[in-house]
Amino acid sequence: MSKVSPNIRCTVKQNRNEGQNFLNSDSTELFQFYRQEMESSRGGQNGIQLLLAAEQEAQRIVNVARTAKQARLKQAKEEAEKEIAEFRAYMEAEFQRKLEQTSGDSGANVKRLEIETNEKIEHLKTEASRVSADVVQMLLRHVTTVKN
Repeated sequence: MSKVSPNIRCTVKQNRNEGQNFLNSDSTELFQFYRQEMESSRGGQNGIQLLLAAEQEAQRIVNVARTAKQARLKQAKEEAEKEIAEFRAYMEAEFQRKLEQTSGDSGANVKRLEIETNEKIEHLKTEASRVSADVVQMLLRHVTTVKN
């Protein structure tokens, strides 16, 4: 391989480990380094070797970036699936709670409905007995009154 500055290698290695975007100033710095090396070396064979080395380094950077992108996509998908599962579990628990609340112990609901019904019946009986005398008086008055 050709002369690559240790600083650039370290930066590329660091970026590879962190999975960061490789189209940044470090890649530009690498490109400029290779360009300067080509300009400084006047030999054609050395320039071709340098171009091949630069191409290989660029391909490696692209491959690392592609791998990092795939890893990020996989991680995002896993996180989304986890959130969906948690939300589904929460909604299922909420549904079960409401279901128990409305129909839970059917014996208790039947008892409650019986009590409410009996209370309404008693209320209607009380109202009927209270107004029955008035209704009887009104009926008698209408029946016994003759109109021309």
